[in-house]
Amino acid sequence: MLDNPRQAAPLDESSLRYGGWRIVAACFLLATFGWGLGFYGQSVYVAELQREHGWPASLISSGTTFFYLFGALIVAFVGEAVRKFGPRLCLIAGTLAMSAAALAIGAVREPWQLYLADAVLAFGWAGTSLAMITNTLSLWFDHKRGMAISFALNGASFGGIVGVPLLVTAIGHVGFSGAMFMAAGAMVVLLVPVILVVVGRPPDRPGWHAASAAKPQSSSQIRKRALRDIGFLTVTTAFALVLFAQVGFIVHLISFLDPVIGRERAAVAVAVLTAMAVVGRVLFSTVIDRLNQRLASSLSFLSQAVALAVIVNLHNDYVLIAACALFGFSVGNLITLPSLIVQQEFDPRSFGVLISLNTAINQVTYAFGPGVVGLLRDLSGGYVLPFYVCIALEVAAAVLIMMRRRRVRRIVES
Repeated sequence: MLDNPRQAAPLDESSLRYGGWRIVAACFLLATFGWGLGFYGQSVYVAELQREHGWPASLISSGTTFFYLFGALIVAFVGEAVRKFGPRLCLIAGTLAMSAAALAIGAVREPWQLYLADAVLAFGWAGTSLAMITNTLSLWFDHKRGMAISFALNGASFGGIVGVPLLVTAIGHVGFSGAMFMAAGAMVVLLVPVILVVVGRPPDRPGWHAASAAKPQSSSQIRKRALRDIGFLTVTTAFALVLFAQVGFIVHLISFLDPVIGRERAAVAVAVLTAMAVVGRVLFSTVIDRLNQRLASSLSFLSQAVALAVIVNLHNDYVLIAACALFGFSVGNLITLPSLIVQQEFDPRSFGVLISLNTAINQVTYAFGPGVVGLLRDLSGGYVLPFYVCIALEVAAAVLIMMRRRRVRRIVES
């Protein structure tokens, strides 16, 4: 794809005139819909389908688990899709799949239809979420990749803060099916023209063409070598453990805080956590490309462990809200840092395959986080045990992430 050697001058990624920032804006919009309908929307779907059909929550929730697990399988191949078909076609395909899934969910009348809709949603999630955005932006950014990904992924938080309330409001006016139809239509009308106009041919980068032309790369070989590589395994395992703990904790946060500080303050704590995720991502983006990525990750994990310890042991209203703010500060960055470590330590030819593989493994792992935390809560009669397990996972990940090879090796080399 990057086969035109005409451009030899370095690209000024820090310039506001650089075309890559338009791609960031398009990815921000993509993330808004992707997370709004694919991630945060799940809570809306569970409530509405249960209200309309009277199905057990366990039945609907199992559809959500299926969505995450099937989506992880698809996500693993996003890098290859972008490399083979190009970012524009892949982004449009993801947009259309997510829109079709929204229509299908709104039209569900039988349980089997929910699983079919969740299967389509998995394709939409793969084409609009982290792996797709990271792979796309990697074609335009190198030195400012961390900042670009951080800015684009603020759309994920925007999708939760604004998108879900809008969806709930629309349901109140036109019903669930009508609201999902409106969301699907808005996504197609807003995103497809933007992608067609903004997302063009990625720029050529000096040295990349020669490297990619030197030897065809086998995606299956890259995966096999990655799964035997200490550097890749420590990154993937550490972030899988942390995301397992993070998602499990956040899903159960209101249930934990409600009897302690009341539903209203619990809602405030969650809002503060979400807002701090945005603040942390924005502030971190200004320096993220200049940091030791593994050390920054380790400190982020430890800050979440400290916040969890405070939440478990101190039940003052303001202290709990402050601890939620501390926890939230690193939430957004934990989906950006793996791609930066992969970029820094591995051959650029393997980036797309590796970050897709990392994302898939993480998604499979954190899909079980809420269920395991809930099971431990039921077995122990409270949240102290499961939250201490989360603390242990965070600390273990902080140690694990600092284990790395002495020298950067390129796993795509023979």
